Amino acid sequence: MNKEAKIYVAGHRGLVGSAILRQLKKEGFANLITRTHQELDLIRQADVEKFFAEEKPEYVFLAAARVGGIHANSTYKADFIYQNTQVQNNVIHQSYVHGVKKLLFLGSNCIYPKHCPQPMKEAYLLTGELEQTNDAYAIAKIAGIKMCQSYNQQYGTNFISVMPTNLYGPHDNFDLKNSHVLPAMLRKFHEAKENGHTPVELWGSGTPRREFVYSEDMAEACLHVMGKINAGDAPGDLYNIGSGSDLTIKELALKIQATVGHHGEIHWDASQPEGTLRKCQDIGRLAELGWNVKTDLNEGLQLAYDWFCQNKQD
Repeated sequence: MNKEAKIYVAGHRGLVGSAILRQLKKEGFANLITRTHQELDLIRQADVEKFFAEEKPEYVFLAAARVGGIHANSTYKADFIYQNTQVQNNVIHQSYVHGVKKLLFLGSNCIYPKHCPQPMKEAYLLTGELEQTNDAYAIAKIAGIKMCQSYNQQYGTNFISVMPTNLYGPHDNFDLKNSHVLPAMLRKFHEAKENGHTPVELWGSGTPRREFVYSEDMAEACLHVMGKINAGDAPGDLYNIGSGSDLTIKELALKIQATVGHHGEIHWDASQPEGTLRKCQDIGRLAELGWNVKTDLNEGLQLAYDWFCQNKQD
């Protein structure tokens, strides 16, 4: 991408989009386009068509999405599948119509089967049933991947999909009910410390394993893909973004507890859902292209907690 190229970051206020926007600025890209949800509702087809016709971006990072943890995915299935497919359909199609040079679609590792072999390779997509607690979101993201593939095949577009593992960092969602596991834990431990180190109750048994990547590392990977990879370079035009290593939820809880400085008890509620037993991605494709994570989990947790403390809302 030329430094003066017109680049649209969809979803620039969220965890993923804000990290990509910061990385673009850091690397010297100056002609950046953003719109808040109030300025442009990506669900509305006519509004998206008008935006692309007027702005004519050359490159698009599609990071806009309705996201959440187990509770949100289980409770708002209709919202997750409708809103995400609408956004994807509108942005991807208008990128084709208006001649976008390259588009990067941000997915999620929940696209892989519930009982997927580990580590999860890109080739395992659609080889088994999905985890039921987030199947609506996963199906929407799979549709986005297949849409990019289909437009590449039929129209010769240059649309690429990346599948980040669990992300965390600045501008994350720290809502206790609807956020992902790491930010929810971080807030729980913080509030328990503020309340005199009261016990913290966590869902599940703590035995499932998860992989985590700091959002700034993910943003570097996205620019790496946009700069070095084109459609057709790998089967399915799909690339995992991960660390290649995982840990149990219980181990994560202890790390977060230490980061926050909470000295109370941890109670595990095994009656609550905990999702897939293990999700660790194979990162061979990007590693061969020279990208690997830079931020250690302990360092990343401290950075995320510092940001939370500086920006938390009462």
